[in-house]
Amino acid sequence: MTGLFDDLRWRGRIAHSTDPAALKGDLDGGQIRFYVGFDPSAPSLHMGNLLQLIVARRLQTAGHTPYLLVGGSTGLIGDPRQTSERNLNPKAVVDAWVERIRSQVERFVDFDGPNGGRVVNNYDWTKDVTVLDFLRDVGKHFSVSRMLARDVVKNRLESGISYTEFSYVLLQSFDYAELHRRHGVTLQTGGSDQWGNITAGAELIRKMTGDRVHALATPLVTKADGTKYGKTAGGAIWLDPAMTSPYAFHQFFLNAEDDMVIGYVKLFTERPPEEVAELERLTREEPHRRAAQRALADDLTDLVHSPDERLAATRAAAALFGGGDLRALPAAVLQDMAAELGVVDLPSLDGVGVVEALAAAGVVPSKAAARRAVAEGGAYVNNVRVVSDNQVLTSQDALSGGYLVLRRGKKTVGLVRLAAVAEEGSLTTAS
Repeated sequence: MTGLFDDLRWRGRIAHSTDPAALKGDLDGGQIRFYVGFDPSAPSLHMGNLLQLIVARRLQTAGHTPYLLVGGSTGLIGDPRQTSERNLNPKAVVDAWVERIRSQVERFVDFDGPNGGRVVNNYDWTKDVTVLDFLRDVGKHFSVSRMLARDVVKNRLESGISYTEFSYVLLQSFDYAELHRRHGVTLQTGGSDQWGNITAGAELIRKMTGDRVHALATPLVTKADGTKYGKTAGGAIWLDPAMTSPYAFHQFFLNAEDDMVIGYVKLFTERPPEEVAELERLTREEPHRRAAQRALADDLTDLVHSPDERLAATRAAAALFGGGDLRALPAAVLQDMAAELGVVDLPSLDGVGVVEALAAAGVVPSKAAARRAVAEGGAYVNNVRVVSDNQVLTSQDALSGGYLVLRRGKKTVGLVRLAAVAEEGSLTTAS
């Protein structure tokens, strides 16, 4: 059977590691304690953090003990960005985000049993440390010349970098040292953009105690064009269902590019090699089936949200494109669709012509195009084919929440909504 280290490497989850042979021996041959950190720089984690949570989950299922760190102190400072200084958020905001992110990370690990996980907050061990103690005990181990040589610092020297962000590496390194001292943690994992911080922590432990500890970095998750996913890139995919609905989350992975999807399946799922090979074959030979995309979207929606939410998302998508009953969908699901596809509010449906509604929804470029779609039999309202361009809508046609789904052909879909229902925030069926 393939060992844990080789499995991580086969799935592409290892971008860098310190002493691979020693790390492989510890991961495959015993039980270690490891940690991964998340700074509360937003009210939710996002797709860029998801791989870290999945790796933590995988290490725990192999018998290792996870410590999930939510950075109540480092979140007040902020890791240096490549471009410009971060805005420092008020402590009350950071504290609120700490609690929200704590509730998110708790869903990914088990807290019971001999290797039950723990969630820790680095504010607990930094709040009482004096500046003098920190400079004497931690700062003395850091060379300014090495700190200046870090890529992110070099990139920022010309535009300017504050001492606050410049010193962030000391705080993160202190976290590793404290978790090693308090809990015997001997491995830190994180994204490859954190490699300098992670190895600095391992080096600090060696200088302070003489102990040798491990570091492991996962690759950054990128699109086909090489740009990374995250909260600052366009179209961020959040793990909070209030910020990215389960429907939108499922759709995002369902639309993964063919060139990238097998890599994503390896990174984000635990499907065995033989299943991955079959999905790779189907992607190559029958790409229209989107088998790998469906496996990826289903597995991740189950993990991040729930199987019930995934089932609701797949049913909604099927209904949206004519494969189910739209009237069976609750208003909350239709609202998620509207957030994903866009929606046009109409003051009233009574007396609105179907041609006008098709154009308003954006499924046709003009009323003339709407009439052609009707004549060709390719226009639908709530999955019912429109037989006459003289058809007039009424409020009785509205779905739950006041929505109507307009469609041209099989794939061009748009929504309109009764403005009065939208203003009331009603989630009841319009009548």
